[in-house]
Amino acid sequence: MRINHVYKSVNRPVSLLGVERRLFFFAAINGVATFNLMGSFLGGLLVFLALFLFAQWSTRNDPQMLRILLNSARYKPLYCPVKFKPLRIKRISYD
Repeated sequence: MRINHVYKSVNRPVSLLGVERRLFFFAAINGVATFNLMGSFLGGLLVFLALFLFAQWSTRNDPQMLRILLNSARYKPLYCPVKFKPLRIKRISYD
């Protein structure tokens, strides 16, 4: 019988301040961009805080949400119930 050790740190997503790292950098870059474009430190800080709080909520609910959203654009749906395509039935009479 073999025992394999499993460490929690290997299975946890990488996070900064409790936020998934890609979402954290997205919030930080948008905050800096707002600061550079608007010239307002308060505006950049507010944008960063708003995106940071959204990223924290997103990470708390589902850490893989960002990966799923980014991959969903690659794959087409196999079945879409909204798209209705009627079948044409041809009736052949052998009289």
